[in-house]
Amino acid sequence: MPFKEIAGHARVVTLLSNAIARETLPPAMLFAGPAGVGKRRTAIAVAQALNCTAHNVSVKAATGMGADGCGTCSACVRIARGAHPDVLVVEPGDSGSIKIEQIRDVVDRSNYRPFEGRRRAVIVDRADAMGPEAQNALLKTLEEPPSATIFILVTSAPDTLLPTVLSRCSRMRFGALSADDVARVLVRDHEYDEKDARAAAADADGSVGRAIDASAIDVTEARDVAQKILALAARVSDPSRRLEGAKGLVPVKTPLAAERVYLAACLRSMASLLRDLGILAGQADTRLLANVDLQADLQHLTTTFDSRRSHRAFAAVDEALIALDQNVNPKVVTNWLVLQL
Repeated sequence: MPFKEIAGHARVVTLLSNAIARETLPPAMLFAGPAGVGKRRTAIAVAQALNCTAHNVSVKAATGMGADGCGTCSACVRIARGAHPDVLVVEPGDSGSIKIEQIRDVVDRSNYRPFEGRRRAVIVDRADAMGPEAQNALLKTLEEPPSATIFILVTSAPDTLLPTVLSRCSRMRFGALSADDVARVLVRDHEYDEKDARAAAADADGSVGRAIDASAIDVTEARDVAQKILALAARVSDPSRRLEGAKGLVPVKTPLAAERVYLAACLRSMASLLRDLGILAGQADTRLLANVDLQADLQHLTTTFDSRRSHRAFAAVDEALIALDQNVNPKVVTNWLVLQL
């Protein structure tokens, strides 16, 4: 996946692309940020830009353009498939850890000239899975990397790495993706339709990985239920009618564990909707909306859910999620919540 196909992270991608074109790319880098936001894909894009056979890096540097891989030449395709001899990816094995033997192997291979590419790229995915011994085995190489090799450590938990490792790497900080970016990736790469992608993105907290992991839950249905409950709360003040309408938040005749999972999905969706209601009620920038496809419906709700009520309801949903995590019965959580909205 070339740089041009990376969702979000425009600043990081531009820095990397320009550094490759100018041949000033740091020899050891740390890609740090939330899980599932595209750090590994960006590392692969770096390897493609370095070794693409269709694009001339020196010409791009002379014209001030950033370097990128074409994505279609033999080198780019094999790098994407994990089959290029000069792009080495190290990741945790079945034990969940990266062993010292894996590190020693890539360190040894990095000392040789690239087999066919311009630069060898060593990508250590989930670098926090390296134990202290494995990290120490990498230290000297990070301090004095071979001239034809770059190292990229990818992690969502940089603070678990040794200070000596961190000090030898240039850090690239990745943030959460926007809901639009997550939805676009789900449609483009994972065969979601637009509605399901929007619902999953709103629940994903800026992480494509989280959206995909939640695929076992019908997040579209969860968002629909959450929207209906908010609409009910907007037009009905009678407690008994609210309690009756809240039954949709907890599926009938469902095992307790499944009830918790489903209710948590509904509550996360409700929190996302309430956040958007606060944006609309406060007339803030609508580009911040997570549920942009529901903007018209949410705009109608702002007549009753003003900024203050949206904020109060959001806090109530947060309390409900905490109670659910503390094993409070889902029906009790549901009944309490609908009376707070």
